[in-house]
Amino acid sequence: MPLGESMISTVKSNKSIMLDKSKLFRKTLGGYNKCRKVKYSFPEATPEYLLEIKNKLKKENQMIWLKTTVAFFIISGGLLLYLLTQ
Repeated sequence: MPLGESMISTVKSNKSIMLDKSKLFRKTLGGYNKCRKVKYSFPEATPEYLLEIKNKLKKENQMIWLKTTVAFFIISGGLLLYLLTQ
């Protein structure tokens, strides 16, 4: 199926919009150097530290679950109350 005239012009227009975006980021504050290696300094992953992270994530997930559950019950209770009063 041949492309219609409007579709061809749309494709040409889209190609002209798609510029090389990397040129926009070459002169940023962080610089742009392909040869430079990024150095990271991570802390030692001891078993105690990993256990501490695990417990912290569990506690955060429990709080998120609790907040979500409470919000669900409040909203559904309000909706039920609204529907029963009509």
